[in-house]
Amino acid sequence: MKPRVTRFIRGRGMDEVRPTSGAQAHGLVPLFPPGLQAIYGECRRLYPEQANPLQVTAIVKYWLGGPDPLDYISMYRNVGCPAQDVQEHWHYVSFGLSDLYGDNRVHEFTGPDGPSGFGFELTFRLKREVGETAPPTWPAELMQGLARYVFQSENTFCSGDHVSWHSPLDNSESRIQHMLLTEDPQMQPVQTPFGTVSFLQIVGVCTEELQAAQQWNGQGILELMRGVRVAGGPWLITDMRRGETIFEIDPQLQQERVDQGIETEGSNLSGVSAKCVWDDLSRPPEDEEDSRSICIGSQPRRLSDKDTEQIRETLRKGLEFNSKAALPPINSQKQSHERPQSRKDSLESESSAAIVPHELVRTRQLESVHLKFNQESGTLLPLCLRGRLLHGRHFTYKSINGDTAITFVSTGVEGAFATEEHPYAAHGPWLQILLTEEFVEQMQLPKEYSWPEKKLKISVLPDSVFDNPLQ
Repeated sequence: MKPRVTRFIRGRGMDEVRPTSGAQAHGLVPLFPPGLQAIYGECRRLYPEQANPLQVTAIVKYWLGGPDPLDYISMYRNVGCPAQDVQEHWHYVSFGLSDLYGDNRVHEFTGPDGPSGFGFELTFRLKREVGETAPPTWPAELMQGLARYVFQSENTFCSGDHVSWHSPLDNSESRIQHMLLTEDPQMQPVQTPFGTVSFLQIVGVCTEELQAAQQWNGQGILELMRGVRVAGGPWLITDMRRGETIFEIDPQLQQERVDQGIETEGSNLSGVSAKCVWDDLSRPPEDEEDSRSICIGSQPRRLSDKDTEQIRETLRKGLEFNSKAALPPINSQKQSHERPQSRKDSLESESSAAIVPHELVRTRQLESVHLKFNQESGTLLPLCLRGRLLHGRHFTYKSINGDTAITFVSTGVEGAFATEEHPYAAHGPWLQILLTEEFVEQMQLPKEYSWPEKKLKISVLPDSVFDNPLQ
């Protein structure tokens, strides 16, 4: 992650905020921008003795053509809470994901009743190292990176979300290479004339903790981390020097709680990119009308734009959390005429542009199918069955080698084109498999892969089969 040019300044009290060079383009700038003032007031409530915190700001504001959406990141020194065993740390607060000005320069003004801008600001708590007299500035660029993603994709973050970063957050050799998001333990939501603003805290995690959050859910892993002081403690303070995961600190207890959580609550992981293909055993492969056309060694047909969008939507993290499981309908249209509806929910994978009309692709019912996965994908089959389908949910494998997709659905998932009468159905190269709870209970993965009476076969094959399909 390349650092951008930023300005590191001593913060100014609200009484010192003055119009910037953007005033001429946007009319008169209020002396006290109400959105900015509301967030600043919440910071003053927590830090009455730090009226002028250090700040990092982009030299050129986003609304003047600059690359960084956050106008400011304020940095406070937090003494912690000895009574709760909370250690001293640096507290970072962003300004810019919400509507600070209310004049449409960045966010469309929608009134006070809904969310302000994207409805949230980011915070981050970093352990203060012995001898540190000033906060490190790298978290500011991390927050700008997340903000750029939100602005470019319009995907909002929610508490419990995870962010796969695949690099030490501070560009060091740290094991802290990913992030979870949760409510800030001290900052309360604020009401502004432009809507409400909540505060989502970034929590640095190791790869193993991210994977556990993906397979179970982020809130469960965050709760485990709150009980381990070196992993964050009650306020989930990130320690970039942490060398052990929560599973290494307490292997038996933590893993048991994750396994139990998946068994009782199910998994929030609704899909993965994978090496996979499927064969229709109902027709001979030489049948030219066979719409699957995705056997190993054949040239796959491409998914339509609508199918691609729908498959990506099935990868939404927490799609059916606290609601009935549903696949987005193929003929769904994004609402763009109202701003609040144009904001997208948090996505695990990147979302494509708005759905566009396309030719209707015939959905076929298949009599017998053969699913093929590589070994890494195959290890997720028990999670797919026990953590998703037995909880009334769905799970999608999206091929990284082509347009192939395989979605397992349970009875009652709305929007599925596979039914109990026709449990195997294909929409172009997208296959859906409907498995009843009774059948899932009978499947003894990974020991058994063939169910002749159900006309279903599953194979877990070496990666080389997928990497060299013509051999």
